[in-house]
Amino acid sequence: MTSPAFASEAPAPGSAPSLAFDDQLCFALYAASRALTARYRPLLDELGLTFPQWLVMLLLWEESPMTVGQLGRRLLLDSGTLSPLLTRMEAAGLVTRARSQIDERTVEIRPTDAGLALRERALDVPPVICDATGMTDEARQDLNVVLRSLTATLTAL
Repeated sequence: MTSPAFASEAPAPGSAPSLAFDDQLCFALYAASRALTARYRPLLDELGLTFPQWLVMLLLWEESPMTVGQLGRRLLLDSGTLSPLLTRMEAAGLVTRARSQIDERTVEIRPTDAGLALRERALDVPPVICDATGMTDEARQDLNVVLRSLTATLTAL
């Protein structure tokens, strides 16, 4: 029998946080992230990309070259996570890594011709994902603002 303290009813506005599973923001975000990533998977499989590789390519299509440090800051990844990812992308012929001519301590990442060509095929992905959310453009934009604010607040702690 479930204790009333652990009931899964939504808490009243302004009430104290609880241990009720359905009250946990962490799980709601985790489940939504997994569901969204799963929705991307078949689309990205057609492009030969993993989800993290997709994020790297999105950034490089916007701005290139980018340093490893810039990519890490934008993706919230440390170099220990990002370096193997970039190694696999380089082996797949999607990006090149080269020491900066201005500062040899800095490694610059650029998309290859194949990586740039992939952008045309990727244009179909965002509309499919937007439709899959079932949200209006305004609701998606509002959610994006809230999530970016939440991330900024939590990473500033």
